[in-house]
Amino acid sequence: MSQDLLNKLTESINQNVSGAIEKAELPYDFATITIHKEHIHEVLEFLKNDKNWNFHFLTDLTGFQTADEKQLGVVYHLHNMMTNIRVRIKTHFDINKPEIPTATNLWPGANWMERETFDFYGVKFKGHPNLKRILNVDEMDIFPLRKEYPLEDQQREDKDNKMFGR
Repeated sequence: MSQDLLNKLTESINQNVSGAIEKAELPYDFATITIHKEHIHEVLEFLKNDKNWNFHFLTDLTGFQTADEKQLGVVYHLHNMMTNIRVRIKTHFDINKPEIPTATNLWPGANWMERETFDFYGVKFKGHPNLKRILNVDEMDIFPLRKEYPLEDQQREDKDNKMFGR
C-alpha cells in the first residue's frame, strides 16, 4: 500500500469514527493503523461495510503483549480481495482488564481465532458466542503466551547456553 492510499484510508476512518486513530504507519509497505480500544469495533465495522474500502475478509486475528508487559493487544489483518488491498489494525489495552468486543458478528471466522487468543493471552471478547479454551485444557489457570511465564526451566543444566547467547 502506498502512503497516499494510507492517508486516504486514515482520513476516511477519521471522518466516520472521530478520534479513533492513535497512530498510522507503513512498515515494509504494509498499512498498520493503531486504534483506541473504545473504537475498535466501530472501526472494524466501518472497514468491512464501507463500499469504498470493503475489507470483507478477516485473514487473521491474534494477540500480543507489549515489551513493558503492562499491556495486551489484538491485531487484525483485513483484506479486500477485489482490490487486493490489505491493512493491519491494532489495538491495545491494560493487562488487568483485557476486554474488547467480539468481531464474530462481522466475520464469523473470527470465532476460533478469538478463542485461541483468549486461550493463550486471556483476552476476553465481549459478546463472543462460545468463549472458552480451544487448544489448552479447560483446567489450565494460566495464559501461556503472556511474558510472566518463563519459556523453559531456568534451572536446566543439560543445555549449552552459549549456543543461545546466554
